[in-house]
This record gives sequence, C-alpha cells and structure tokens, in this order.
Amino acid sequence: MEAKLARYYQLKQLQKATESEIEQLRQQILAECREDQVIEAGEYKLTIHNQHRREYDDQKLYDALPDAALWRLLSKADAAKINSMLKLKVISDELLQGTFHVKQVPVIRVEKQ
Repeated sequence: MEAKLARYYQLKQLQKATESEIEQLRQQILAECREDQVIEAGEYKLTIHNQHRREYDDQKLYDALPDAALWRLLSKADAAKINSMLKLKVISDELLQGTFHVKQVPVIRVEKQ
C-alpha cells in the first residue's frame, strides 16, 4: 500500500508541475499571437478562438428565480447547472437577463498534423 500511495503522490506532483508549465506556455502563446488566428509551424497547427462564458451574479440570479426551491438546487451561481436547467426548460433565458455578464476567454488548440 505504501508503494501505491508513494506513486500516487509522485504522479500528483508531476501533474501539478505539468499543469503549471502548460499554463505558462499558454500565456506565452497568447501574448505572441492574435485571437481568431490559425498558425502552422512545422507539423503543428495552432488555432485560437474566443469562447463566450457567462459569469452570473449570485444575488441577481437569486432575485430573478421565480421559486426559492430553484435556488436551493443551485446553491450558488454554477454555470453548468444553470445551462442544464435552461436545456431542460426549467428556467428561460429571458428570466436570466441582467443576471450575468459575458466574459470572452481565449481558447487555444494545438494539433499535430
């Protein structure tokens, strides 16, 4: 068991280091390249585009929901849960007007050709 725990710990440390390096490289790539751009370098293809994400205000969302039971389902402004409720037509998009702002997040994708 000790060997399994040691290996697990080792892999988690490696994962943290890898994620940190990926984030540094991402920031460097975004600093050098424009958004909505495709670049080919050797056998790699870089695509950058903006993703629109809604960031909800807890208080405004609570005030907009017609039933307190819906808020208990959410417990906080969780975009994934809100999107699920929209898809299931539990709430409408009109109901959410003014409860969020749209944040543009640059997304990069690197493919090997």
